Amino acid sequence: MWVFSASGCRWLGAGGSLAVAVGGYAAGTLPVLGGGPLWQPRGSALTVAGAVLAYLGLTLLVAAWWRYGVLLARGLRDGVLATLACWTAPLLLAPPLHSADVYSYIAQGGMVLSGHDVYGAGPSVLGPGDPGAEAAASVGGNWTDTPAPYGPAFLLLAAAVVKATGGAIVPSVLGLRLVALAALALIVWAVRGLGGGEGGLWLAALNPLLLVHVVGGMHNDGLMIGLMLGGVLLATRGRWVLGSVLVGLAMMVKSPAAVALLFIGVMIARGGGARGLLKGLVLPGAVAGAVAAGASVLAGTGFGWLRTQGVAGAIHTPLSLTSDLGLGLGVLLTGEPDPVRGVFQKLGLVVALVAVAGLAWRAYRGRIDPVLGLGLALVALVVLSPMVQPWYLLWGTVVVAAVAWRSRVGQVLAVLSAALVYETQPSGHTPWYGFVLAGAVLGLGLLWARREPWGSDLVKGAAPVGAGR
Repeated sequence: MWVFSASGCRWLGAGGSLAVAVGGYAAGTLPVLGGGPLWQPRGSALTVAGAVLAYLGLTLLVAAWWRYGVLLARGLRDGVLATLACWTAPLLLAPPLHSADVYSYIAQGGMVLSGHDVYGAGPSVLGPGDPGAEAAASVGGNWTDTPAPYGPAFLLLAAAVVKATGGAIVPSVLGLRLVALAALALIVWAVRGLGGGEGGLWLAALNPLLLVHVVGGMHNDGLMIGLMLGGVLLATRGRWVLGSVLVGLAMMVKSPAAVALLFIGVMIARGGGARGLLKGLVLPGAVAGAVAAGASVLAGTGFGWLRTQGVAGAIHTPLSLTSDLGLGLGVLLTGEPDPVRGVFQKLGLVVALVAVAGLAWRAYRGRIDPVLGLGLALVALVVLSPMVQPWYLLWGTVVVAAVAWRSRVGQVLAVLSAALVYETQPSGHTPWYGFVLAGAVLGLGLLWARREPWGSDLVKGAAPVGAGR
């Protein structure tokens, strides 16, 4: 049937994306103030209708993506970039989708412009006359009084958008969507450069989790991933200094990008003996550290980001396994869950660091490709993190897509991506039925993966990468 062809998938996905965008005008993460005639809350009946339309569109998008991936895995060659354009275009003018984080970004940019300490206070400090004050009214829940966990490079970018738009909601959101599109372009460039091909772009860029949360929701994780993976690409080509600069900039968006420095160090160290090992352990971190220091000084925000990296861990998210386990055992054993949760969160991070170190060692010994090792390390970090959001899975998924999209690991990450996209409503809330839908998709996906397994679990490392030059 036509709908099962590559062309059918392209247009089915485009229709799904359009439904997601149109539904978002009634059921998206609409601003409390400043949304104008289009971006304002509607009546309850229209909101429900918009949510149903958005969920139906999301299901069409996921189905089209899934089928398209199967065709690519079977050897189809198709214009993936044309498909990406068709699926992205409907989201460009949509209101924020599935998250209110973009309002935090705008408010924090306004705080920088107004001279507030973004690492000492939350958006609630903005007064009525401050740029970004309207956005601050739409910041969700605990984040109203939470200091920024982001690096100064991203805050400078947010401040530039707020300055250019005067802090008006709609222009500011669209300005940050341009940043998200730039991040998407970086991801496409890096995945293609690393040899991911059409299948790699399918798992990385066409991924509904990325389209919904990076293009639709404008999460800065997309920019972190794009800069980080671009730096890794340059390192594989022997330009590790410039690569480390890009990773340093990625760290100044969100700190987990620092994991990439270890694997760039592995690329430098392989085949270089003791001298190469020392060089790999020290120099990438030194370059990225200099970038971080320079960004902190130039931004005028200081080094407060060093003390706010743990603020998110205080906010419970149901996807954090260590937090859930700690809370559950704390209630059962002591009746005071928070101390037990804190212990399990720390244990989880320790285990994650051990896993990262183990993957780096395997990459150094040539048992696994360093880029794949980085992707798996980021997945392990997310799984064991004290706070997990659905889009965090993209950290490792995009990296794995660049070198091993058709591996068993890539297939499992595709299934998880399809499931997690249902976890949040278009409004950004996390309803119980979101987990039911995610669980149903996960079950179907794992059944499919068992019946049609893709390649081996790991892609072996070959000759040492030329980053040591």
